[in-house]
Amino acid sequence: MQMVRYNPWGVGELQNQINRLFSDWDDTDSSGATAGWVPTVDIQEFDSRFRLYVDVPGVNPDDVEITLDSGVLTISGERDRPPVPEGEQMVNRRSERGHGQFHRRFILPDTVDADNVKASDRNGVLEISIPKQAKAQPRRIKVAA
Repeated sequence: MQMVRYNPWGVGELQNQINRLFSDWDDTDSSGATAGWVPTVDIQEFDSRFRLYVDVPGVNPDDVEITLDSGVLTISGERDRPPVPEGEQMVNRRSERGHGQFHRRFILPDTVDADNVKASDRNGVLEISIPKQAKAQPRRIKVAA
């Protein structure tokens, strides 16, 4: 006998849809396999836009690449290890901060306005604003005689 989890309010389905909307679920994503570290991201949705906050401390904003292609937002860059001062020899190291290349991918809905995406950096937090546009509504077309 197969056991089925009972979920009376459909919360699991809502969570699945949200995860599908904002996660790297497809097989072409390799952020976990090849990235040296993965920056944390907060996502907010408003009536008129999405807003992402990406933690990238220690990364020069000029070295961050943001692309939006075919509904996929990609954020990539690199954070180097702190250099060892010249003339000093390191005796021990404990590294908890990630370093190396990073990239994150997000599949966006077709209602985003790709032409008006804006990004800014404030104290190592990258803020990406993605406006929404009205989705094309079906309309009835009258056939002329």
